[in-house]
Amino acid sequence: MQTKYLAKIFVTLRPSVLDPAGVAVQSGLQQMGYDNVDHVRIGKYIELNITTSDEAKARQDLNRICDQMLSNPVIENYRFDLIEVETQTGVF
Repeated sequence: MQTKYLAKIFVTLRPSVLDPAGVAVQSGLQQMGYDNVDHVRIGKYIELNITTSDEAKARQDLNRICDQMLSNPVIENYRFDLIEVETQTGVF
C-alpha cells in the first residue's frame, strides 16, 4: 500500500542570521505609516506531494530533501506539516 502526502514546508533564517530583506520590508512598512510592525523576517514556503509506504518514511525523506535541497542548514531552519491526501491499495 502506498500513501500520498502533501508536505507544507516552511524555511526561515536562523534567528542569529541577519535578514536584509526583512529589514527592507520593515523599513518600507514604517515609511507607509505602519509603525506598529516590527521584527520582520522573510522565508520560503514550499508545497510538494510525496508518495511512500508510511508516514515515518515520508518524514525521513522530507528531512533529507530539506537538508540537501530546500534549505541551507548552516543559516536556515525548516519545519513541515504532513497531510495524508490519498491511500492506494494494491487491489485490482
